[in-house]
Amino acid sequence: MITKIIKLTLITAISCTFVFAIEIKDLSSAINIAGKQRMFTQRLLKDYAMVGMGNTYANPKEDLQKIIGKFEDHINSLGDFTNDSKTKEQIKKAKKIWLPIKKKLTETPTKENAVVLQEELEVLLKISDNITKLFAAQSKKSTGEIINISGRQRMLAQRMSNLYMFKVWGIDDPQFKTKLKNAMDIFKGSLTKLSKYEKNSDEINSLLDKAKRSFMFFEIMSRSKSRFIPTLIYKKSNDILKDMNKATYLYTKLEVK
Repeated sequence: MITKIIKLTLITAISCTFVFAIEIKDLSSAINIAGKQRMFTQRLLKDYAMVGMGNTYANPKEDLQKIIGKFEDHINSLGDFTNDSKTKEQIKKAKKIWLPIKKKLTETPTKENAVVLQEELEVLLKISDNITKLFAAQSKKSTGEIINISGRQRMLAQRMSNLYMFKVWGIDDPQFKTKLKNAMDIFKGSLTKLSKYEKNSDEINSLLDKAKRSFMFFEIMSRSKSRFIPTLIYKKSNDILKDMNKATYLYTKLEVK
């Protein structure tokens, strides 16, 4: 019986490795994957808060473990792909910062650790943003910057969400209003810029419209004094993530044409 359990555990671990494994074949994909790393830093915080509050909607505990694995695999894949010395330097820096963060994320969530994680993941977000911009700068097509902007929308949706999760959890952040306003302003301005891009397909425009409708919830929420339900915040941020993830992928297809 014990032997069977061990075998099953090994099979599961190997399967998960295959799920996480990616191979980056071109620069447009590298920009997209690097952009996802920014989003993952904020999604990890959102999941961590949900687990800490004991909220099981959409299984945040499972998602937290999945994103930990994806972040680690992606940073290794980006390092394998690039030959640019500046980019490699930033990736090395990200890996060093990631190790203590990963340790905290795998421990039982506490409010004390949440505060520390928020600060540490803020640093990792900035480094991940630098990596994305370095990849985007290497692109010789205008689509490179558009992929960067579109991909950033995914991160901003998760950031708006985790800021509210922390508030609902009872963690006092004196910069809450400023951080939320900045995230919303950038998201709204980026939506306008993306909507005006002349190479947009009908499918991309449709996805941007859907993201805009979902974003209206955050605009309403920011003006309200009501206490919003975490599950609703979680869902709306994931709706935007899904739509912008598809839009960003479609932009990468424009890049290689």
